[in-house]
Amino acid sequence: MTLIREDGAVADRFTRADTIDAALAVDGPVLIPLAIAGDFEKARPGAEFGVSLPGSTPIEDVKPQLGNASLVAIEFPAFADGRGFSLAKKIVREGFSGTLRASGPLIADEFADALACGFTEVELPETMANRQPVQQWLAAKDTMTEHYQTGYGRGPSILQKRLAARKGA
Repeated sequence: MTLIREDGAVADRFTRADTIDAALAVDGPVLIPLAIAGDFEKARPGAEFGVSLPGSTPIEDVKPQLGNASLVAIEFPAFADGRGFSLAKKIVREGFSGTLRASGPLIADEFADALACGFTEVELPETMANRQPVQQWLAAKDTMTEHYQTGYGRGPSILQKRLAARKGA
């Protein structure tokens, strides 16, 4: 897997573990499925962990872990499935201040949108990373500088700019 942040590729500090036994055997930060997070916290209070969950997960299911997890990894089953972007926005609105990771077969064209929704990093399968190397991702994030949706992206939306210009005219 390749991990990309706004300024380039980085090493992953977290070790993935799919079961509670595997998670408890890890010495250091561990990334676990949301379903076992409660058990992990009871067994290892104060240990650094992240939760992994599908983009279809209701925000109510995630809320209990947002105060304790230092990483939330939202799994994207395909680049055309945008539910993870909506969930990321909801997680940010809940006040999560840790690392928010998009994980799965995303494409470089989605990098600017991922950052605008609050993701701090994208984890790619090697097949996707080989097709679109890190340099392509970094170039893609600056390709689209304007956005239509209010509340997404940095600065005012295209509509907000048009309305402001109309008021000033």
